[in-house]
Amino acid sequence: MATPPVAPSQAAAGGNFEAPPPPAMQPPGTDMTGICFRDQLWLNTYPLDRNLIFDYFALSPFYDWTCNNEKLRMQSIHPLDISQLSKMTGIEYMLSEVMEPHLFIIRKQKRDSAEKVTPMLAYYILDGSIYQAPQLCNVFAARVGRALYYISKAFTTAASKLEKIGYVDTENESETSEPKGGKEAIDFKEVKRVDHILASLQRKLPPAPPPPPFPDGFVPPTTEADKEPENQQTAEPQPPAVDPIIDQGPAKRMKF
Repeated sequence: MATPPVAPSQAAAGGNFEAPPPPAMQPPGTDMTGICFRDQLWLNTYPLDRNLIFDYFALSPFYDWTCNNEKLRMQSIHPLDISQLSKMTGIEYMLSEVMEPHLFIIRKQKRDSAEKVTPMLAYYILDGSIYQAPQLCNVFAARVGRALYYISKAFTTAASKLEKIGYVDTENESETSEPKGGKEAIDFKEVKRVDHILASLQRKLPPAPPPPPFPDGFVPPTTEADKEPENQQTAEPQPPAVDPIIDQGPAKRMKF
């Protein structure tokens, strides 16, 4: 006949074997920024002030039960008593900033001596909700990642627009390449036509009148060519100076 199974508590009471010890409390994780804790029942019962805020924080999953503050609580000493915490070493929590009753900032730190502490993490209680503050390196990484995303997006947009502009420019160049060649030929013919018109007008116009005489008493400036012997001055008269516009007209221009 089979005997019914015996419960572990009955077996432990009977002395057959000892009951297993309760599992030890695990320390909270390092990155718990995605967690928010709020106990509305506690908030409806007790006020949020600097005397009771640590008891409320101890209810959250951010609390490390192996800290020095818990040891002081077990000794019926206020867990934020700095005179007692400075005599201990290990993990502890300190209330760093207070704006009652809305904002409380609790800093987790490791104490090596009475004067040497190393900050580890920070938590803030905002209107009864407890959060873990992100680390500075994570904030910089998130901001830099967001900036790089928008910069790369801007370059991608600019590159796509430049590709469209270049495509349109190449089409315009291909369309206007032939008219440009035609314009050059037309300009060349236009130059020859204008030269022919100017030459015909030159033949129809009378010769240029002589320059007016100098007024009385005016002495024209002398040059080195004028400083010659008097016998050369009495020689045959020199032809008039060549007009740079009429006598060197279109017929004498450079041919293209």
